[in-house]
Amino acid sequence: MSSTKVALVTGGSRGLGRNTALALAQAGMDVIFTYRTEKSLAHEVEREIERLGRKAASLQLDVADRSTFQTFIANVRQALTDMGGRSAIDVLVNNAGSGAKAAFADTTEEMFDQMMDVHLKGMFFLTQAMLPILADSGRIVNLSSGLARFTFPGYSAYAVMKGGIEVLTRYLAKELGTRGITVNTVAPGAIETDFGGGDVRDNPNLKKAVAEQTALGRVGVPDDIGPLIASLVSESGRWVNGQRIEASGGIFL
Repeated sequence: MSSTKVALVTGGSRGLGRNTALALAQAGMDVIFTYRTEKSLAHEVEREIERLGRKAASLQLDVADRSTFQTFIANVRQALTDMGGRSAIDVLVNNAGSGAKAAFADTTEEMFDQMMDVHLKGMFFLTQAMLPILADSGRIVNLSSGLARFTFPGYSAYAVMKGGIEVLTRYLAKELGTRGITVNTVAPGAIETDFGGGDVRDNPNLKKAVAEQTALGRVGVPDDIGPLIASLVSESGRWVNGQRIEASGGIFL
């Protein structure tokens, strides 16, 4: 049986999830990650992980569709077997998500429910379903957002869900502590990815405005986040628990 640790990252085919999956592989872990629709991108990430000398598996999952979770767990168990006879994962990174921008007055119930199903309800019940195959003394990292602390008009529904994730993180840390499992939140600031239509990456006015409000004078890049998560779930992060760690370069201080 392999002694290599195994991480599972949701939404790992692109953006911060991809960067996190690669950072965990660079840290010596085998990685299972999920994608929703972009199978070709997922296969590219698999190959990148394998080039780093680690094992990889990509599994299709829509975190908003809770009816598929038990089948997904069975698929994770099979992937663990294929990776060397493991029976549990050591790290769970709840990263999968999507953006929605609308003024509070224009936010529809459908938009609100979509954010709820993806970011909060889906993550809540997927983590619950994963508990039997999460190793004791394991690690959970939940992705929040700087928008749960500071405000940009247009993101009220999204930010409400992220605020819920931060509260849930503390409850999970308390309830899973008896198993030695740590649970923390990482809250990125504005990052150059295709998230939310790629505004931070592609809108020069927004990019300039964010950089001017950030102590380090720039917007974030994916490499500011993945390695942080890899460090947090390593042995050196074992005493960090129930915390919100904002990785924003010091925005709106």
